[in-house]
Amino acid sequence: MTAHPKETYDYENKVAVITGGSRNIGKMVAIELVKKGAKVVIGDLLDKEGQNTIQELNLMAKQQAAVYLHTDVAKYSDLIALFQLAESTFGGVDIAFLNAGITMDHDLLLDPLDDEQDVKLMNVNTMGVIKGTKVAVRHLVKRGGGVIVATSSGLGLESFSYSSIYNASKHAIVGWVRSFEHLPRVCNIRINAVCPHAVETDLSKDFPEPMFKLVKSIGCENTRIETVVKAVLLLIEDKNRNAQTLTALPNDIIELEEPPKIVAKGKLHFSI
Repeated sequence: MTAHPKETYDYENKVAVITGGSRNIGKMVAIELVKKGAKVVIGDLLDKEGQNTIQELNLMAKQQAAVYLHTDVAKYSDLIALFQLAESTFGGVDIAFLNAGITMDHDLLLDPLDDEQDVKLMNVNTMGVIKGTKVAVRHLVKRGGGVIVATSSGLGLESFSYSSIYNASKHAIVGWVRSFEHLPRVCNIRINAVCPHAVETDLSKDFPEPMFKLVKSIGCENTRIETVVKAVLLLIEDKNRNAQTLTALPNDIIELEEPPKIVAKGKLHFSI
């Protein structure tokens, strides 16, 4: 497992915005952050689950530690409102966990030519992170800096047939995050991505049936959701981590996945 930072991260008085935080990975991260003394603002489309989650968090904290807002991460207006809610309720934003995502139970290649359907997954999984990052930076800088963590996937580093559009959406997040090595020097903001192997969540039920059959046939284990949470916290807490992708694997393994080097002796090398 990747080593934890030596310096202790102080969550007291920190405020985190979490998209897709009403259940599964987002909810579990929210619980850990509140336990450590942070406040959380959850954005999601699942209003009933979202309200239940913040009630649970506030009861646990014995104070107002969480608020919820209906949020479509594909819309700037919704993201702006979510981050503004964090400012008006808790005074600002220090952490953004851009976790919202969807999947599909089919591959798009031979589907009907439908403009809206074809871009739906990219709008949520990829543009939700890109737009979320742009909004988050404008708020984090007000606090003198902060950290952004995006949820990609193991399929953002490798690919699997039958899930091509999902692969593409998660690969794009990895490329986006790895583009910001300069960001801490510019505004004291770090951005990283967590790339979980298959995790048993409500979202995973929508994956194509061939994927489930393959995983079952090779006896592939799921990653524990607790391992994913550990990876997210590591990316938040370790101030030396930026533009990094951490895999969260079965058997509680967390590893840094480094990109291939294309820079040698000051020159860029591209294959055309």
